[in-house]
Amino acid sequence: MSDKRDNQNRVERDAFEREIATDLDEETPDRPRGMALHTKILIGLAVGVIAGVAVNRFLGGDHPTVVWIVDNITQPVGQLFLRLLLMIVVPLVFASLVVGVAGIGDVRKLGRVGLKSFGYCLVLSAISVVIGLTLANTIRPGTRIDPDTAAALQQRYATDATKTVEAATQAKSATPKPLMSVVETIVPKNPFFAVSGKEDANMLHLMFFALVIGIAITLLPVTVTTPVLRVLQGVYEITAKIIEMIMKVAPYAVACLLFNNTARFGLDLLQALGWFVITVLLGLSLHMFGVYSLSVYFLSRLSPLEFFRRIKTVMLTAFSTSSSNATLPTALRVSEQNLGVPQEINSFVLTVGATANQNGTALYEGVTVLFLAQLAGVDLTLGQQLTVVYLAILGGIGTAGIPSGSIPFIIGVLVTIGVNPALIAIILGVDRLLDMCRTTLNVTGDLTAATYVARSEGYELLRPHEPALVHAGVPVAERGMD
Repeated sequence: MSDKRDNQNRVERDAFEREIATDLDEETPDRPRGMALHTKILIGLAVGVIAGVAVNRFLGGDHPTVVWIVDNITQPVGQLFLRLLLMIVVPLVFASLVVGVAGIGDVRKLGRVGLKSFGYCLVLSAISVVIGLTLANTIRPGTRIDPDTAAALQQRYATDATKTVEAATQAKSATPKPLMSVVETIVPKNPFFAVSGKEDANMLHLMFFALVIGIAITLLPVTVTTPVLRVLQGVYEITAKIIEMIMKVAPYAVACLLFNNTARFGLDLLQALGWFVITVLLGLSLHMFGVYSLSVYFLSRLSPLEFFRRIKTVMLTAFSTSSSNATLPTALRVSEQNLGVPQEINSFVLTVGATANQNGTALYEGVTVLFLAQLAGVDLTLGQQLTVVYLAILGGIGTAGIPSGSIPFIIGVLVTIGVNPALIAIILGVDRLLDMCRTTLNVTGDLTAATYVARSEGYELLRPHEPALVHAGVPVAERGMD
């Protein structure tokens, strides 16, 4: 009788779990009833864009009703979704990276995985910048914009541009020497302050601290490290379940986020800066469906169509949030479940990639710098363009994985090549839309890197793997067994 009651309770608990959680696994036999998550997100995206454009066209972005709806309904809902995702990034990244490094188990193998990851990111970032500069030199969008339109846009966003330029200038003046800057950027003096001393955690500091702990664990006996790894694996599983719960509200949040952008700006700015937008989107598309498809096919040995089908939820999340950091929890979960990337590879490559692998950002920075230089009548020499390539690659590695994180870096490059940084005002209105697109490219690039590294290390993709704890020598109980 007791066993029957326990079985019934377990069935009810499992049914309730499927009801409140969003199953991100494409192949699971107990998927929730109704439409798939990515379909719901697409519908939310379409509803948000259509409603926003309609409201902007018939009422205007500054209409009191529109402002009230954005301030009191759609923006709070959208920000709630973003904050919920960002809320779990710190525990998820720390737990998954420590367990992942411990699962690799060999410092030499860890070094090999790290070199492959950074080498891949560096090469693809260089390719993305070359694509962007080639298109910018071929299309020359800066010579196609009407001078009156450019002047009007500068005046419209002059206040925002002034604040951004001042903040970037102050940050640059406080920057230490290059080698010292690298040390301060990567190694924290106080890892706890890095994640709790301010609202936005310093992800590089957190990753370095987790990496050091993971390496230390590999050098200690399993009997000593087992309790720690079990706790961290538990934290990882809990945060992974929270991700599934949060993604339940993703379609509604996406609709609100897209409504906020389109209701305020409409399509007028896209028309005014049409050539610039076309150049950026063409470059991002060539890199996404050309370079990434070739990488996935030849390096990861996967069908590009199958690859993109399996990560569509991650791409939609990246597009709607404009944040690599906010998308990281979903990317970690989907990469392990849908692509079959083992946790020990997955956790290292994706967490590092969220900061270091910003192909879309590098391409966007290159195109934007050339566009504004052309607009200012400054013809960059081959040497100056090579400098832009170099700086854009560095910017792709160092840019924060948050919305509009590349703007301060672009200002710094403009100052370096002698272009008035106040011109940044011209592109501020369309930056958020293009940010959504380049973030999608960034996150997709992280997933291609993860599949490449996993394949090169001998793992078979599209199939489940043993937990990282097993590789670390920690015995793992069967799921569902009490």
